[in-house]
Amino acid sequence: MAALIAVAGLAWVLLREPLLVVAANRLVPGVPVTGAAVLGPALPAIFGGGAVAAGLLAASSGRRAGGVALALILAAGGLLAWGLGHGAALRMADQPPAARAGLGAGAWLAALWFATAFGLATRRVRRPGLGPGVACGLLVTLVLAGRAGAFDALSLAIEYAARRETVHAALWEHLALAGGGLGLAIPAAVALTAWRRGQDLVAIVLGGVQVIPAVALLGALVALTGGLLRLAPALRELGLSALGPAPAMVGIAAYLLLPFWRGLTAALRAPDRDSLDAARGLGLTETQILLRLRLPLGAPQLVGALRVAAVQALGLATLGALVGAGGLGRIVLDGMAQFAPDLILLGAIPIVALSLTVEGALSTLEDRMRARDPA
Repeated sequence: MAALIAVAGLAWVLLREPLLVVAANRLVPGVPVTGAAVLGPALPAIFGGGAVAAGLLAASSGRRAGGVALALILAAGGLLAWGLGHGAALRMADQPPAARAGLGAGAWLAALWFATAFGLATRRVRRPGLGPGVACGLLVTLVLAGRAGAFDALSLAIEYAARRETVHAALWEHLALAGGGLGLAIPAAVALTAWRRGQDLVAIVLGGVQVIPAVALLGALVALTGGLLRLAPALRELGLSALGPAPAMVGIAAYLLLPFWRGLTAALRAPDRDSLDAARGLGLTETQILLRLRLPLGAPQLVGALRVAAVQALGLATLGALVGAGGLGRIVLDGMAQFAPDLILLGAIPIVALSLTVEGALSTLEDRMRARDPA
């Protein structure tokens, strides 16, 4: 039944939902173009590969069936990507330069379908590192195909070509904002954890920060920084300004304090009482107990806190553009101001990709640490 539903969903997406939207320019509504008109003779192969893969995943739980399904999913997904690029090129052949062929809802739904099937197939194969490895290979293949011109007719590729340097600069700015927020939050969380008598107050304050809207917090930090600069103008010579990366990083760090504080607190409580008593009986100092017992046993909690905070930092860095800090959020806001969906996607897709990459990498590391934990 699950396989039938999955196959029916794929058929609906490929045949009924628009895979491309062709418009006279990027600002006007376009004309939807569905399956056969875009993919042509590749449509049966794409649908057939996906349907057989779904059947294999539903009918067998063996690794061999999972491997065959994975191969079919990769082949069908790659053919879909090529078909979208080729179909857009055919549609744009006789159009004026301002015309655009954007990806429609059907293309994104089909990508989601194949991504879900890919995840199920890699789990079925049960090979450590297979999923991330194949995903990296797919990414490299898509990049090489893009450089070869396979997707040049798609409006998303056109927007990227026109703003290549801007996107690259915004990507580094985004990483710097997220990394700066993490760098501020970690020592602050350590200091708060060391304040043993004030843990109840710390919990109340950090929990209260989470309910403050990010835009409101950033606005308050801009006002606070401006007031500080008026009181101490010499700070301007150090590069501090009311608008820019400084208030954005402080705002990001404020939201990251709670997951870091919780993770560090849980890590320090990881050893049981018997282990602590045994360590003290051996003559270990509190510092030695911290370094040799608490932190090694609490490493999974620390990595879990870092995972949550890193993903949250990448998302919050998007709002840095509101206070002049740059980042990929600037491209997203430009697209919203110009009512240009592909420009919005140009900024949003790297944010999602970075978040998924960090989440996947740190989740794998956390799982491995938990597997080594004798508890």
